[in-house]
Amino acid sequence: MQATRGTSLSSEASADDAHDAVVAGATSTTNARRLFVVVALAAYALDLVTKVLAVAHLTPGEPVSVVGSLLRLDLVRNPGAAFSTGTSYTALLSLIALVAAGVVLRFGRRLGDPVWAVALGLLLAGVLGNLTDRVFRSPGVLRGHVVDFLELPHWPVFNVADMLIDVAVVLIIVQTWRGIGLSGRRPDAAS
Repeated sequence: MQATRGTSLSSEASADDAHDAVVAGATSTTNARRLFVVVALAAYALDLVTKVLAVAHLTPGEPVSVVGSLLRLDLVRNPGAAFSTGTSYTALLSLIALVAAGVVLRFGRRLGDPVWAVALGLLLAGVLGNLTDRVFRSPGVLRGHVVDFLELPHWPVFNVADMLIDVAVVLIIVQTWRGIGLSGRRPDAAS
């Protein structure tokens, strides 16, 4: 018996709908997690390659103009955080980066939205990119100086990892402002 054309009164149809929703949710979660991993690996590799090239081809104190005075390549080793702040706290900054990477990985397990997947993938890549420098570059483990090489007028020298973090923060702000959770749903629509 049907209440209206195409609508079953049986619980069989609602069970099928619930099953389809679970399968669709699992698929979007799997796809979001894959996107997170792909973005994180690709962006991390880009950061590493650009730093290797900068160290191999640039000399500190000898900037190279790429686009006139708009963009220059200038190799700098930064022991601190953004804008060279906290230069005497390199080990602490390294530990904070380790914790941040762990938190991002934990949130990555709950992903169901592609925008969040890209945002967290970029954030993880940026954090790990600069952390890699702090672990493997001189003067020593957890005290290494970050390789910066991109210079814009009236702005501190930065690197690809810094750009990745900035883009991630913008995406996170946008998703938060839109009220979209990690799962891809609005919290009030979760029920």
